[in-house]
Amino acid sequence: MRKLFLVALCLVGFTVAATAGKIDTKWHCGKATAEHSFDVGDTPNHTYAIGQGTCTASGGSSGEKSGAWTQFINAWKEKVESHGHFNVTMDDGDMVYYTYTESSSDMKHFSNKWKIEDGTGKHKSIKGSGTCSGMQNDDGSSDWTCTGTTTMTAASAKKKG
Repeated sequence: MRKLFLVALCLVGFTVAATAGKIDTKWHCGKATAEHSFDVGDTPNHTYAIGQGTCTASGGSSGEKSGAWTQFINAWKEKVESHGHFNVTMDDGDMVYYTYTESSSDMKHFSNKWKIEDGTGKHKSIKGSGTCSGMQNDDGSSDWTCTGTTTMTAASAKKKG
């Protein structure tokens, strides 16, 4: 009986060792607050740029409040490829740190793949991945819908309590 209890306890321990969550957030991002671009010079309309800006979560249940992005951009003709970092402030003040790669074939509609690298406080050691789709507005702002999954290790899940 005692061995059965230990086996059951171990199974419960493995079951709660990592908790999973979902991300389903809408974002509104203002026009870039800083942007510097350089003509590459090999062909017309080939530019490298770096930009920064901020976003506000406009819907979702994962506790995301605001974000700040920094990205490197390679624009050639109508194609854009970029990669960057997105630092999200949660409702409770904790941070979650994302990296992403992004692309567009028409300079208006964008898609990206993101990965969570880490977080602070309750979100320390969080991991996750997903995708976003977005559209550039005429005023330079953009709107995004992002979905994905997250996992928390047992150490970070304990900090939540």
